[in-house]
Amino acid sequence: MHATWIITKRELGSFFDSLIAYIMLTLFLGFSGFFTWLLGADIFLTGQASLESFFNVAFWTLFFFIPALTMRLLAEEKKTGTIELLLTKAVTDRQVVVGKFLSTLLLVAIGLAFTLPYVITISSIGNLDLGQVLCGYLGLLLMSAMYTSIGLYASSITSNQIVAFLAALLIGIFFHVIFGMLAQQLTGWPGLVFETLSLTSHFDSISRGVVDTRDVLYFLSIIIIGLLLAELSLTRRNTE
Repeated sequence: MHATWIITKRELGSFFDSLIAYIMLTLFLGFSGFFTWLLGADIFLTGQASLESFFNVAFWTLFFFIPALTMRLLAEEKKTGTIELLLTKAVTDRQVVVGKFLSTLLLVAIGLAFTLPYVITISSIGNLDLGQVLCGYLGLLLMSAMYTSIGLYASSITSNQIVAFLAALLIGIFFHVIFGMLAQQLTGWPGLVFETLSLTSHFDSISRGVVDTRDVLYFLSIIIIGLLLAELSLTRRNTE
């Protein structure tokens, strides 16, 4: 655990040292703030307090931003050869993967924390359902963790950052859009299967304020699978 935390701090520091963190935080807050207040402009007219517009914007913003954060995590290390140096030290493949995963998730959590003034501002307008807001943030964190694990796997199978970015987006678009579209088109058990695989249905359920065990297990399952595949990719590299 100590080695994992060292890698986490190292990677989180590298985000800020390379200005990636500042750029991503600025863009995320800029996009989410602009479209939240643009799309949610009727809040001031109706006096109805809701953060639904923010969660809808963040749902798409994080989908594109997280692959941009994860594309370099393992791909760059493989390209420069520093992954070899890192793995010769007293750390395991799993510690490397989990450490990089936690660093990205912490950066996303920092970005979400900077949006708390939205909560304060909108709650001053009317009676904001804080339980629903907390569930909305929980849904964004679970979604971010899921896409971070997918991005890590994509970054582990190539030394090209652009390829890693596109691969993460390609895998993510199935969960984000395609499975949901197929669920609407199909009936019976195929429709149920695709609805179960669709991230949107699980995220919408949580963001409405309903924390169902099935939704949490869905996110945790994809997260674990993504991390295990990334670890397996590193392990296979060691045996080649």
